[in-house]
Amino acid sequence: MILLDGKKAREHFAGLLQEKILKLSIPSSSTAPCLAIIQIGNRPDSDAFIKAKKSFAQKIGAKEIHIQLPEIVTQSEVVDVIKKSNLDTNIHGIIVQLPLPAHLDSNGIIETVDPKKDVDGLTSKTLFTPATARGISQLFGFYQIDIKNKKITVVGRSKLVGTPIAEMCRKRGAEVTVCHKETPNIPSQTKGVDMVIVAIGQPGFIDEKYISKGQIVIDVGITRVGDKLVGDVAFDKVSSLVTMITPVPGGVGPMTVLALFENLIDAWYNQKYE
Repeated sequence: MILLDGKKAREHFAGLLQEKILKLSIPSSSTAPCLAIIQIGNRPDSDAFIKAKKSFAQKIGAKEIHIQLPEIVTQSEVVDVIKKSNLDTNIHGIIVQLPLPAHLDSNGIIETVDPKKDVDGLTSKTLFTPATARGISQLFGFYQIDIKNKKITVVGRSKLVGTPIAEMCRKRGAEVTVCHKETPNIPSQTKGVDMVIVAIGQPGFIDEKYISKGQIVIDVGITRVGDKLVGDVAFDKVSSLVTMITPVPGGVGPMTVLALFENLIDAWYNQKYE
């Protein structure tokens, strides 16, 4: 069994991003790619994800601005902050850290982000491949996984994660089936295919009943259970069956951060030369 180590893959690509940013920032008067991270409230999991993004920005020479708003902020106040960031020419990418407090309309807030700066790839008019899908694509490249003409089942159809991943796989030539909570007999769709990609946010949902020997499993889910982060796949129950699998944490997560900054560099270039 091969562990698809997202940290190892990200380190490889990080060096390439460092070189790109050095070139982009010459002459020194040029502004390096800058990411605005908008956080509402103070969730421990969001804090951890933002810390990872800040650390990676520093590593590759990008800039970041962390805008933290209180939990009781209004919809209009959040929208105003995003609109100001849209107009700030020193900011090249904007992300809104999800999930948002329940009283806010997440979709309405996300749609306020300028599509040219939507480096998470979440708006309906985005110019970018959503970061999770792009990150998984890069993971395939690093481990030389060719999915052309392969049968892939994606479990989860959210428009932010599952749907973009399925579309990315189709563009790379795979035959893709998408399952969701209303799909009858999901194991009949997951067993026997070449790869299973899971993005449902239900810890340990996919166990040995869903997996066949020799498959590749990509676990996108990450949920905090007690003091641990766990995935949608029951790793201990399926790892002996599969040929390749991503760990949680340390699999898809690091690649999503990488892809976010790849999108940021693309956004910088597009805005510089539009």
